[in-house]
Amino acid sequence: MLNLSIQLSKYFLVILITVYTVQCFAAVASKTKLHRENIYQYQRAILFTIHFLCHMILFLETHELRVLVYYALEVVLLGAAIILYQNLYRSLSKLILNNMLMLISIGFIMQARLNLNYAKRQLIIVGGALGICLVIPVIIDKMKVLSRFGWLYAAGGLGILGLVFVCGVTHYGATNWAKIAGIEFQPSEVAKIVFVFCVASLLAKVHDFRRVVLVSLVAGAHVLLLVYEKDLGAALIFFVTYICILYAATANPLYPLAGTAAGAAASVVAYKVFSHVRVRVTAWRDPWSVIDNEGYQVANSLLAIGTGGWFGMGLGKGMPTSIPVVNSDFIFAAISEELGALFAICLILISLSNFLMFINIAMRLRHKFYKLTALGLSVNYMFQVFLTIGGATKFIPSTGVTFPLVSYGGSSIISTVIVFAVIQGLYVLHQDEEEQIRRAEAEEEQRAAQLPPGAGGDAGKQERRRTLEQ
Repeated sequence: MLNLSIQLSKYFLVILITVYTVQCFAAVASKTKLHRENIYQYQRAILFTIHFLCHMILFLETHELRVLVYYALEVVLLGAAIILYQNLYRSLSKLILNNMLMLISIGFIMQARLNLNYAKRQLIIVGGALGICLVIPVIIDKMKVLSRFGWLYAAGGLGILGLVFVCGVTHYGATNWAKIAGIEFQPSEVAKIVFVFCVASLLAKVHDFRRVVLVSLVAGAHVLLLVYEKDLGAALIFFVTYICILYAATANPLYPLAGTAAGAAASVVAYKVFSHVRVRVTAWRDPWSVIDNEGYQVANSLLAIGTGGWFGMGLGKGMPTSIPVVNSDFIFAAISEELGALFAICLILISLSNFLMFINIAMRLRHKFYKLTALGLSVNYMFQVFLTIGGATKFIPSTGVTFPLVSYGGSSIISTVIVFAVIQGLYVLHQDEEEQIRRAEAEEEQRAAQLPPGAGGDAGKQERRRTLEQ
Protein backbone atom coordinates (compact mmCIF):
# COMPACT_ATOMS: atom_id res chain seq x y z
CA MET A 1 0.00 0.00 0.00
CA LEU A 2 2.85 2.36 0.85
CA ASN A 3 4.62 1.66 -2.44
CA LEU A 4 1.40 2.31 -4.34
CA SER A 5 0.94 5.63 -2.49
CA ILE A 6 4.50 6.69 -3.30
CA GLN A 7 4.11 5.80 -6.97
CA LEU A 8 0.84 7.72 -7.23
CA SER A 9 2.21 10.68 -5.28
CA LYS A 10 5.10 11.25 -7.69
CA TYR A 11 2.66 11.92 -10.55
CA PHE A 12 0.58 14.18 -8.33
CA LEU A 13 3.70 16.12 -7.30
CA VAL A 14 4.69 16.66 -10.93
CA ILE A 15 1.20 17.94 -11.74
CA LEU A 16 1.24 20.32 -8.77
CA ILE A 17 4.68 21.78 -9.49
CA THR A 18 3.79 22.14 -13.18
CA VAL A 19 0.63 24.09 -12.34
CA TYR A 20 2.64 26.26 -9.95
CA THR A 21 5.25 26.96 -12.62
CA VAL A 22 2.68 27.86 -15.26
CA GLN A 23 1.11 30.27 -12.78
CA CYS A 24 4.47 32.00 -12.30
CA PHE A 25 4.37 33.18 -15.90
CA ALA A 26 0.59 33.64 -15.96
CA ALA A 27 0.88 36.12 -13.08
CA VAL A 28 3.31 38.26 -15.08
CA ALA A 29 0.99 38.25 -18.11
CA SER A 30 -2.15 38.95 -16.07
CA LYS A 31 -3.78 42.34 -16.64
CA THR A 32 -5.92 42.58 -13.50
CA LYS A 33 -4.86 42.79 -9.87
CA LEU A 34 -7.68 40.47 -8.74
CA HIS A 35 -6.54 37.75 -11.14
CA ARG A 36 -2.96 38.05 -9.91
CA GLU A 37 -4.08 37.83 -6.28
CA ASN A 38 -5.98 34.64 -7.05
CA ILE A 39 -2.89 33.19 -8.69
CA TYR A 40 -0.77 33.98 -5.64
CA GLN A 41 -3.29 32.26 -3.39
CA TYR A 42 -3.33 29.15 -5.61
CA GLN A 43 0.46 29.08 -5.58
CA ARG A 44 0.57 29.11 -1.79
CA ALA A 45 -1.99 26.33 -1.62
CA ILE A 46 0.18 24.26 -3.97
CA LEU A 47 3.30 25.09 -1.95
CA PHE A 48 1.82 23.82 1.30
CA THR A 49 0.26 20.78 -0.42
CA ILE A 50 3.63 19.68 -1.87
CA HIS A 51 5.30 20.31 1.47
CA PHE A 52 2.67 18.26 3.35
CA LEU A 53 2.57 15.37 0.90
CA CYS A 54 6.34 14.91 0.79
CA HIS A 55 6.74 14.99 4.57
CA MET A 56 3.92 12.49 5.04
CA ILE A 57 5.62 10.12 2.60
CA LEU A 58 8.92 10.49 4.44
CA PHE A 59 7.23 9.83 7.78
CA LEU A 60 5.48 6.71 6.51
CA GLU A 61 8.79 5.41 5.15
CA THR A 62 11.00 6.19 8.13
CA HIS A 63 8.55 6.36 11.08
CA GLU A 64 10.79 9.11 12.41
CA LEU A 65 8.84 11.43 14.71
CA ARG A 66 11.35 14.17 13.93
CA VAL A 67 9.98 14.35 10.38
CA LEU A 68 6.61 15.47 11.74
CA VAL A 69 8.19 17.86 14.23
CA TYR A 70 10.29 19.53 11.57
CA TYR A 71 7.29 19.62 9.24
CA ALA A 72 5.20 21.47 11.82
CA LEU A 73 7.98 23.96 12.56
CA GLU A 74 8.54 24.56 8.84
CA VAL A 75 4.83 25.24 8.29
CA VAL A 76 4.90 27.79 11.10
CA LEU A 77 8.00 29.41 9.63
CA LEU A 78 6.66 29.58 6.06
CA GLY A 79 3.29 30.89 7.25
CA ALA A 80 4.91 33.48 9.50
CA ALA A 81 7.13 34.66 6.63
CA ILE A 82 4.10 35.18 4.38
CA ILE A 83 2.16 37.08 7.06
CA LEU A 84 5.04 39.25 8.28
CA TYR A 85 6.45 40.19 4.88
CA GLN A 86 3.02 41.00 3.46
CA ASN A 87 1.95 43.09 6.43
CA LEU A 88 5.23 44.97 6.74
CA TYR A 89 5.55 45.61 3.00
CA ARG A 90 2.12 45.85 1.43
CA SER A 91 3.57 46.71 -1.99
CA LEU A 92 6.08 43.86 -2.17
CA SER A 93 6.21 41.38 -5.06
CA LYS A 94 4.15 38.39 -3.93
CA LEU A 95 5.39 36.30 -6.84
CA ILE A 96 9.02 36.69 -5.74
CA LEU A 97 8.01 35.90 -2.15
CA ASN A 98 6.11 32.78 -3.24
CA ASN A 99 8.98 31.55 -5.40
CA MET A 100 11.51 32.10 -2.63
CA LEU A 101 9.40 30.10 -0.16
CA MET A 102 8.72 27.36 -2.73
CA LEU A 103 12.45 26.83 -3.31
CA ILE A 104 13.07 26.91 0.44
CA SER A 105 10.34 24.29 1.01
CA ILE A 106 11.88 22.00 -1.64
CA GLY A 107 15.17 22.41 0.20
CA PHE A 108 13.47 21.39 3.46
CA ILE A 109 12.00 18.29 1.79
CA MET A 110 15.27 17.14 0.24
CA GLN A 111 17.31 17.70 3.40
CA ALA A 112 14.75 15.71 5.41
CA ARG A 113 15.03 12.94 2.82
CA LEU A 114 18.83 12.90 2.82
CA ASN A 115 19.79 13.67 6.42
CA LEU A 116 17.50 14.74 9.26
CA ASN A 117 20.35 16.44 11.08
CA TYR A 118 20.92 18.65 8.05
CA ALA A 119 17.17 19.28 7.90
CA LYS A 120 17.27 20.59 11.46
CA ARG A 121 20.18 22.92 10.71
CA GLN A 122 18.53 24.07 7.49
CA LEU A 123 15.39 25.00 9.43
CA ILE A 124 17.38 27.06 11.93
CA ILE A 125 19.42 28.79 9.22
CA VAL A 126 16.38 29.68 7.10
CA GLY A 127 14.48 30.95 10.15
CA GLY A 128 17.36 33.21 11.11
CA ALA A 129 17.84 34.44 7.56
CA LEU A 130 14.15 35.28 7.05
CA GLY A 131 14.04 37.07 10.40
CA ILE A 132 17.14 39.15 9.76
CA CYS A 133 16.08 40.05 6.23
CA LEU A 134 12.73 41.45 7.37
CA VAL A 135 14.47 44.81 7.87
CA ILE A 136 16.39 44.90 4.57
CA PRO A 137 13.56 46.17 2.33
CA VAL A 138 12.90 49.12 4.65
CA ILE A 139 16.63 49.93 4.70
CA ILE A 140 16.70 49.95 0.89
CA ASP A 141 13.55 52.07 0.77
CA LYS A 142 14.56 54.66 3.39
CA MET A 143 18.35 54.98 3.13
CA LYS A 144 19.00 57.14 0.09
CA VAL A 145 22.75 57.34 0.72
CA LEU A 146 23.63 53.75 -0.19
CA SER A 147 24.95 54.86 -3.58
CA ARG A 148 27.69 57.03 -2.03
CA PHE A 149 29.88 54.35 -0.49
CA GLY A 150 31.46 52.75 -3.56
CA TRP A 151 35.05 52.72 -2.34
CA LEU A 152 33.94 51.67 1.14
CA TYR A 153 32.13 48.72 -0.40
CA ALA A 154 35.33 47.88 -2.30
CA ALA A 155 37.41 47.87 0.88
CA GLY A 156 34.76 45.87 2.70
CA GLY A 157 34.50 43.24 -0.02
CA LEU A 158 38.26 42.74 -0.19
CA GLY A 159 38.44 42.64 3.60
CA ILE A 160 35.75 39.97 3.79
CA LEU A 161 37.51 37.82 1.19
CA GLY A 162 40.78 38.35 3.06
CA LEU A 163 39.38 36.65 6.17
CA VAL A 164 40.55 33.29 4.80
CA PHE A 165 44.15 34.41 5.30
CA VAL A 166 43.47 35.00 8.98
CA CYS A 167 41.07 32.21 9.92
CA GLY A 168 40.77 30.14 6.76
CA VAL A 169 39.55 26.54 6.57
CA THR A 170 40.19 24.18 3.64
CA HIS A 171 37.41 22.05 2.15
CA TYR A 172 37.79 19.87 -0.97
CA GLY A 173 41.13 21.43 -1.87
CA ALA A 174 39.97 25.07 -1.67
CA THR A 175 40.70 27.41 1.23
CA ASN A 176 37.52 29.38 0.77
CA TRP A 177 35.96 29.04 4.22
CA ALA A 178 36.57 31.07 7.37
CA LYS A 179 35.98 30.06 10.98
CA ILE A 180 35.14 32.64 13.63
CA ALA A 181 33.99 31.74 17.16
CA GLY A 182 33.49 28.14 16.06
CA ILE A 183 31.21 29.09 13.14
CA GLU A 184 32.32 28.30 9.61
CA PHE A 185 31.09 30.33 6.65
CA GLN A 186 32.07 31.21 3.10
CA PRO A 187 33.25 34.84 2.88
CA SER A 188 32.58 34.87 -0.88
CA GLU A 189 28.83 34.49 -0.25
CA VAL A 190 28.78 37.73 1.73
CA ALA A 191 31.32 39.48 -0.48
CA LYS A 192 29.37 38.88 -3.70
CA ILE A 193 26.53 41.13 -2.47
CA VAL A 194 28.94 43.83 -1.30
CA PHE A 195 30.73 43.51 -4.65
CA VAL A 196 27.54 44.25 -6.59
CA PHE A 197 26.88 47.35 -4.47
CA CYS A 198 30.50 48.41 -4.99
CA VAL A 199 30.50 48.17 -8.79
CA ALA A 200 27.01 49.67 -9.12
CA SER A 201 27.97 52.62 -6.94
CA LEU A 202 31.27 53.32 -8.72
CA LEU A 203 29.76 53.14 -12.22
CA ALA A 204 26.37 54.74 -11.58
CA LYS A 205 27.38 58.36 -12.18
CA VAL A 206 30.84 58.24 -13.76
CA HIS A 207 31.82 55.60 -16.30
CA ASP A 208 34.49 57.16 -18.47
CA PHE A 209 37.58 55.16 -19.44
CA ARG A 210 39.56 56.20 -16.37
CA ARG A 211 36.79 55.14 -14.01
CA VAL A 212 36.33 51.88 -15.89
CA VAL A 213 40.04 51.08 -15.48
CA LEU A 214 39.92 51.83 -11.74
CA VAL A 215 36.79 49.76 -11.16
CA SER A 216 38.21 46.94 -13.28
CA LEU A 217 41.27 46.87 -11.04
CA VAL A 218 39.02 46.60 -7.98
CA ALA A 219 36.98 43.83 -9.61
CA GLY A 220 40.16 42.08 -10.70
CA ALA A 221 41.46 42.16 -7.12
CA HIS A 222 38.29 40.40 -5.92
CA VAL A 223 38.57 37.76 -8.63
CA LEU A 224 42.30 37.18 -8.06
CA LEU A 225 41.73 36.70 -4.33
CA LEU A 226 39.12 34.05 -5.08
CA VAL A 227 41.42 32.37 -7.60
CA TYR A 228 44.22 32.31 -5.02
CA GLU A 229 41.80 30.68 -2.58
CA LYS A 230 40.98 28.13 -5.34
CA ASP A 231 37.32 29.16 -5.20
CA LEU A 232 37.01 29.24 -8.98
CA GLY A 233 33.23 28.91 -9.04
CA ALA A 234 32.82 32.10 -7.02
CA ALA A 235 35.52 33.81 -9.09
CA LEU A 236 33.55 33.03 -12.25
CA ILE A 237 30.35 34.42 -10.71
CA PHE A 238 32.11 37.66 -9.71
CA PHE A 239 33.66 38.00 -13.17
CA VAL A 240 30.44 37.48 -15.14
CA THR A 241 28.50 39.77 -12.79
CA TYR A 242 31.05 42.55 -13.28
CA ILE A 243 31.03 42.23 -17.07
CA CYS A 244 27.23 42.49 -17.16
CA ILE A 245 27.12 45.54 -14.88
CA LEU A 246 29.92 47.21 -16.84
CA TYR A 247 28.11 46.77 -20.13
CA ALA A 248 24.81 48.00 -18.67
CA ALA A 249 26.53 51.10 -17.26
CA THR A 250 28.54 52.03 -20.36
CA ALA A 251 26.64 50.43 -23.29
CA ASN A 252 30.06 49.84 -24.86
CA PRO A 253 30.22 46.39 -26.55
CA LEU A 254 34.03 46.42 -26.51
CA TYR A 255 34.11 45.89 -22.75
CA PRO A 256 32.23 42.55 -22.68
CA LEU A 257 34.19 41.38 -25.72
CA ALA A 258 37.48 42.22 -24.05
CA GLY A 259 36.26 40.66 -20.80
CA THR A 260 35.25 37.45 -22.55
CA ALA A 261 38.67 37.20 -24.20
CA ALA A 262 40.39 37.82 -20.87
CA GLY A 263 38.19 35.22 -19.19
CA ALA A 264 39.00 32.63 -21.83
CA ALA A 265 42.72 33.28 -21.40
CA ALA A 266 42.37 33.07 -17.60
CA SER A 267 40.58 29.71 -17.95
CA VAL A 268 43.52 28.28 -19.87
CA VAL A 269 45.94 29.56 -17.23
CA ALA A 270 43.81 28.10 -14.43
CA TYR A 271 43.80 24.73 -16.19
CA LYS A 272 47.60 24.79 -16.40
CA VAL A 273 48.19 26.03 -12.85
CA PHE A 274 45.57 24.32 -10.66
CA SER A 275 45.49 20.54 -10.44
CA HIS A 276 41.91 20.42 -9.13
CA VAL A 277 40.77 22.33 -12.24
CA ARG A 278 42.36 19.65 -14.41
CA VAL A 279 40.62 16.99 -12.32
CA ARG A 280 37.22 18.59 -12.87
CA VAL A 281 37.82 19.05 -16.59
CA THR A 282 38.83 15.39 -16.88
CA ALA A 283 35.68 14.37 -15.02
CA TRP A 284 33.62 16.56 -17.33
CA ARG A 285 35.10 15.30 -20.59
CA ASP A 286 34.68 11.59 -19.86
CA PRO A 287 33.56 10.74 -16.31
CA TRP A 288 33.04 7.05 -17.17
CA SER A 289 36.73 6.49 -17.94
CA VAL A 290 37.71 7.76 -14.49
CA ILE A 291 34.59 6.71 -12.57
CA ASP A 292 36.63 5.24 -9.71
CA ASN A 293 38.37 8.54 -9.03
CA GLU A 294 37.88 11.96 -10.65
CA GLY A 295 34.62 11.11 -12.39
CA TYR A 296 32.87 9.42 -9.48
CA GLN A 297 30.60 12.36 -8.55
CA VAL A 298 29.63 13.36 -12.07
CA ALA A 299 29.06 9.76 -13.21
CA ASN A 300 26.81 9.02 -10.24
CA SER A 301 24.97 12.28 -10.79
CA LEU A 302 24.25 11.32 -14.40
CA LEU A 303 23.17 7.84 -13.32
CA ALA A 304 20.77 9.33 -10.79
CA ILE A 305 19.26 11.73 -13.33
CA GLY A 306 18.91 8.98 -15.93
CA THR A 307 17.45 6.49 -13.45
CA GLY A 308 14.78 8.91 -12.30
CA GLY A 309 13.32 9.46 -15.75
CA TRP A 310 10.55 11.98 -16.28
CA PHE A 311 8.55 11.24 -13.11
CA GLY A 312 11.23 10.00 -10.72
CA MET A 313 11.49 6.81 -8.68
CA GLY A 314 9.43 8.25 -5.85
CA LEU A 315 10.55 10.09 -2.75
CA GLY A 316 12.78 7.81 -0.68
CA LYS A 317 13.10 5.16 -3.40
CA GLY A 318 16.35 6.29 -5.02
CA MET A 319 20.00 6.11 -3.96
CA PRO A 320 21.04 9.79 -3.91
CA THR A 321 23.35 9.31 -0.94
CA SER A 322 25.75 7.45 -3.24
CA ILE A 323 26.70 10.88 -4.63
CA PRO A 324 29.25 12.77 -2.51
CA VAL A 325 28.12 16.25 -1.29
CA VAL A 326 24.63 15.47 -2.60
CA ASN A 327 23.15 17.80 0.04
CA SER A 328 24.82 20.82 -1.54
CA ASP A 329 26.58 20.75 -4.91
CA PHE A 330 24.60 17.85 -6.44
CA ILE A 331 21.15 18.38 -4.93
CA PHE A 332 19.76 18.71 -8.46
CA ALA A 333 20.67 15.09 -9.18
CA ALA A 334 18.87 13.90 -6.05
CA ILE A 335 15.74 15.84 -7.02
CA SER A 336 15.84 14.45 -10.55
CA GLU A 337 16.24 10.87 -9.34
CA GLU A 338 13.40 10.78 -6.84
CA LEU A 339 10.99 13.53 -7.97
CA GLY A 340 11.70 13.29 -11.67
CA ALA A 341 13.13 15.31 -14.52
CA LEU A 342 9.85 17.17 -15.02
CA PHE A 343 9.90 18.30 -11.41
CA ALA A 344 13.54 19.37 -11.74
CA ILE A 345 12.80 21.28 -14.96
CA CYS A 346 10.01 23.13 -13.17
CA LEU A 347 12.50 24.20 -10.49
CA ILE A 348 14.71 25.60 -13.26
CA LEU A 349 11.74 27.49 -14.68
CA ILE A 350 10.84 28.86 -11.25
CA SER A 351 14.41 30.12 -10.92
CA LEU A 352 14.13 31.60 -14.40
CA SER A 353 10.88 33.29 -13.33
CA ASN A 354 12.79 34.88 -10.44
CA PHE A 355 15.47 36.10 -12.83
CA LEU A 356 12.93 37.62 -15.21
CA MET A 357 11.17 39.37 -12.34
CA PHE A 358 14.51 40.71 -11.08
CA ILE A 359 15.38 42.03 -14.54
CA ASN A 360 11.92 43.54 -14.92
CA ILE A 361 12.38 45.40 -11.64
CA ALA A 362 15.84 46.57 -12.73
CA MET A 363 14.43 47.98 -15.99
CA ARG A 364 11.71 49.92 -14.18
CA LEU A 365 13.97 51.60 -11.63
CA ARG A 366 14.92 55.18 -12.48
CA HIS A 367 17.96 55.68 -10.25
CA LYS A 368 20.95 54.19 -12.05
CA PHE A 369 22.60 52.86 -8.89
CA TYR A 370 19.49 50.87 -8.00
CA LYS A 371 19.11 49.74 -11.60
CA LEU A 372 22.68 48.41 -11.75
CA THR A 373 22.35 46.83 -8.31
CA ALA A 374 19.22 44.93 -9.31
CA LEU A 375 20.87 43.83 -12.56
CA GLY A 376 24.01 42.65 -10.79
CA LEU A 377 22.09 40.64 -8.20
CA SER A 378 19.93 39.15 -10.97
CA VAL A 379 22.95 37.94 -12.94
CA ASN A 380 24.64 36.76 -9.76
CA TYR A 381 21.64 34.63 -8.82
CA MET A 382 20.87 33.11 -12.21
CA PHE A 383 24.47 32.41 -13.14
CA GLN A 384 24.87 30.44 -9.90
CA VAL A 385 21.79 28.40 -10.82
CA PHE A 386 23.33 27.75 -14.24
CA LEU A 387 26.66 26.64 -12.76
CA THR A 388 25.00 24.27 -10.30
CA ILE A 389 22.72 22.58 -12.81
CA GLY A 390 25.38 22.61 -15.54
CA GLY A 391 27.83 20.84 -13.25
CA ALA A 392 25.31 18.19 -12.16
CA THR A 393 24.27 17.41 -15.75
CA LYS A 394 27.81 17.47 -17.24
CA PHE A 395 26.93 20.46 -19.38
CA ILE A 396 29.95 22.26 -17.91
CA PRO A 397 32.70 21.20 -15.49
CA SER A 398 31.58 21.13 -11.87
CA THR A 399 32.38 24.40 -10.09
CA GLY A 400 31.38 23.49 -6.53
CA VAL A 401 28.57 26.03 -6.11
CA THR A 402 25.17 25.38 -4.55
CA PHE A 403 21.61 25.54 -5.86
CA PRO A 404 20.34 28.80 -4.27
CA LEU A 405 17.79 28.20 -1.47
CA VAL A 406 17.55 24.47 -2.21
CA SER A 407 21.00 23.14 -1.34
CA TYR A 408 22.21 22.76 2.23
CA GLY A 409 24.51 25.52 3.40
CA GLY A 410 24.23 28.41 5.81
CA SER A 411 26.30 30.96 3.91
CA SER A 412 24.55 30.30 0.62
CA ILE A 413 21.03 30.40 2.06
CA ILE A 414 21.60 33.58 4.06
CA SER A 415 23.22 35.40 1.13
CA THR A 416 20.45 34.33 -1.27
CA VAL A 417 17.69 35.41 1.11
CA ILE A 418 19.49 38.76 1.41
CA VAL A 419 19.52 39.02 -2.41
CA PHE A 420 15.77 38.40 -2.52
CA ALA A 421 15.22 40.92 0.29
CA VAL A 422 17.26 43.60 -1.51
CA ILE A 423 15.28 43.01 -4.70
CA GLN A 424 12.06 43.26 -2.70
CA GLY A 425 13.32 46.53 -1.23
CA LEU A 426 14.00 47.90 -4.70
CA TYR A 427 10.54 46.79 -5.84
CA VAL A 428 8.92 48.51 -2.85
CA LEU A 429 10.99 51.62 -3.61
CA HIS A 430 9.76 51.63 -7.21
CA GLN A 431 6.15 51.13 -6.13
CA ASP A 432 6.42 54.03 -3.66
CA GLU A 433 7.89 56.28 -6.36
CA GLU A 434 5.09 55.38 -8.75
CA GLU A 435 2.50 56.08 -6.07
CA GLN A 436 4.03 59.51 -5.39
CA ILE A 437 3.96 60.32 -9.11
CA ARG A 438 0.35 59.20 -9.43
CA ARG A 439 -0.66 61.38 -6.50
CA ALA A 440 1.24 64.34 -7.89
CA GLU A 441 -0.39 63.90 -11.29
CA ALA A 442 -3.81 63.70 -9.66
CA GLU A 443 -3.11 66.95 -7.80
CA GLU A 444 -1.95 68.61 -11.01
CA GLU A 445 -5.08 67.47 -12.81
CA GLN A 446 -7.20 68.98 -10.06
CA ARG A 447 -5.29 72.24 -10.28
CA ALA A 448 -5.46 72.23 -14.07
CA ALA A 449 -9.21 71.69 -13.94
CA GLN A 450 -9.55 74.86 -11.86
CA LEU A 451 -7.46 76.96 -14.28
CA PRO A 452 -8.86 78.65 -17.36
CA PRO A 453 -8.08 76.95 -20.72
CA GLY A 454 -4.48 77.42 -21.92
CA ALA A 455 -3.15 78.47 -18.50
CA GLY A 456 -0.30 75.93 -18.55
CA GLY A 457 -1.75 73.04 -16.57
CA ASP A 458 -0.15 70.38 -18.79
CA ALA A 459 3.26 72.03 -18.57
CA GLY A 460 3.03 72.15 -14.80
CA LYS A 461 2.08 68.48 -14.69
CA GLN A 462 5.04 67.48 -16.84
CA GLU A 463 7.42 69.61 -14.79
CA ARG A 464 6.14 68.04 -11.58
CA ARG A 465 6.68 64.52 -12.96
CA ARG A 466 10.23 65.36 -14.03
CA THR A 467 10.99 66.70 -10.57
CA LEU A 468 9.68 63.56 -8.85
CA GLU A 469 11.54 61.23 -11.21
CA GLN A 470 14.79 63.03 -10.42
